[in-house]
Order: sequence, then C-alpha cells, then structure tokens
Amino acid sequence: MNPILIDFPNQFTTERLLIRAPLPGDGKVVYESILSSINELKEWFSLFAQNEHSEQSIEEILREEHVKFIKREYLRLLIFDKETEQFIGLSGLYKPDWEIRKFEIGYWIDTRMSGKGYMTEAVQGITNFAFTELKARRVEIRCDTLNYKSKAIPERLGFQLEGTLRCNDLSADKSQIRDTHIYALVK
Repeated sequence: MNPILIDFPNQFTTERLLIRAPLPGDGKVVYESILSSINELKEWFSLFAQNEHSEQSIEEILREEHVKFIKREYLRLLIFDKETEQFIGLSGLYKPDWEIRKFEIGYWIDTRMSGKGYMTEAVQGITNFAFTELKARRVEIRCDTLNYKSKAIPERLGFQLEGTLRCNDLSADKSQIRDTHIYALVK
C-alpha cells in the first residue's frame, strides 16, 4: 500500500499538550524558539543549529515538512501548550518504514520550557500515537551517549536500551567521534 493513502490524524493531545503537524505560518514561533535555545541546540544538532537561519528559511523548512507529512515521508510534529498555545518544542516520527511499521522519535525543546516534564509527556504521547494510530511495531529513540537530558526520556518511559553504536557519528561541530545509544519499544 502506498503510505500516502494511510489515514491518521494530523494532531492529538496529551494532558497538557497539543501535538500537531507543521502548518504554514509556524516558522515565526519555531524561529524564535531556535534563537532562544541556540546555545543548547548547537551542542547536539549539526544540520540547522550550526548554520544561521532566518525566519523565512525556517518557514520554508516547515512548509516542506508539511508536504512530507502529507506524503507520509517524514512526520514532523510541533508541540504546544494546550491552554496557552505557547510553542514548546519539535519532535516527530522520522525514518518511517511503513512495511515493518517502524519509526524513530527525535526531539528538542525550547530552553525556556525545559525542566517541566513537557518533552517526556510529548514523547509518551507520540509513542502512544505511533502504536495506536500508526500501528507501529517498533519505536526507536537514538541519542548521543553524552546527551544525558535526551537519554533520560526513553529511560523514564521504559524504552529498552538495545545497544550502543560505537564511533558511529560526529559531534554536532564535527570535532569529535561520538557513540549513539539505541532505545526501543516493540509490540
């Protein structure tokens, strides 16, 4: 079956959060969040955090990801406070394998929102969404072994550490070789 024919909601909620696909016009809040969090993001993200972006370039990226969501190629998700509508962070279900029904969750949070349990709640919600709406058989989280905040989330949520890929990636600034933990839940 062509994945574009798979129907599922483009948004859902958790206790405190609205989690949804990107929409045209989201570039402004995401850009402002990146600016406020750039020092933390630079440590872990090589693609967008190491290069300067404009509000327009972020808007372009999100519009492209909106199209990829519709085509079921890449399921970017934006996280908002359900009551205040304040932007909290980005996540998504990456590298979808529709035959196996396998997905990888990635995430980052606006530094100003960190430490309140939002990302743990979001990842739990996204995991539930993957298993219930997308009929996932496997959900993975991969993170740098030195990113203690990031790896605390799958550990809190009961993901199993399946292994460590040694010397498999470069640090975001490309100055060091790094290891990656692979966590997973399967059904």
